[in-house]
Amino acid sequence: MNKVNISEDTSTVNIEYVVEQVKLGDKQKYTIIINRFQKQIYIYCYSLLGNKEDAEDAVQDIFIKGFENIDKFTNNVSYSAWLYKIAYNHCINLIKRRSRFYNVLKQFKNQESQMQETLYTEVIHELLDQLNSEEKHILLLRAVEEYTFEEISIIMDIKTATIRKRYERIRKKLHKFIKKKGRNCIWVNT
Repeated sequence: MNKVNISEDTSTVNIEYVVEQVKLGDKQKYTIIINRFQKQIYIYCYSLLGNKEDAEDAVQDIFIKGFENIDKFTNNVSYSAWLYKIAYNHCINLIKRRSRFYNVLKQFKNQESQMQETLYTEVIHELLDQLNSEEKHILLLRAVEEYTFEEISIIMDIKTATIRKRYERIRKKLHKFIKKKGRNCIWVNT
């Protein structure tokens, strides 16, 4: 049987094996899962929630939920996609509770302006302002986190074909906005 050293580089560890070990009672191995995904989940939460403190709190809650519900994980999807689904649902609930559903990006923008926002981030914010919350989630998961349409479908609980169509509409919407503003952006054309 393979032993996993918690201090080793977690990027080479088979996460499904670690999950099975945690399910079998080796709760300490959950540290490997946290080490592997903590940064990614934090970036995702920060992008959705717009501030450091909320993102840090959300990450802790998400990993606790992941630990408490690990027995519900099945190998039908990757563990990463399952964890992102927990993160997505948790962040959406936070946003709804705080009545900030459409103000998330503005808070992020205010924080960025305090750190001398660059032209690049202004353009990105301007583009993202054209999107509603769901479109931002789809774009973030596809373009930044590089999830497949199938994984995004699982995370957001929306049919894969619908995700594909919405992503294509997002691309067209952003492309149209860029043309209107006279800016050139290669990634929208790909």
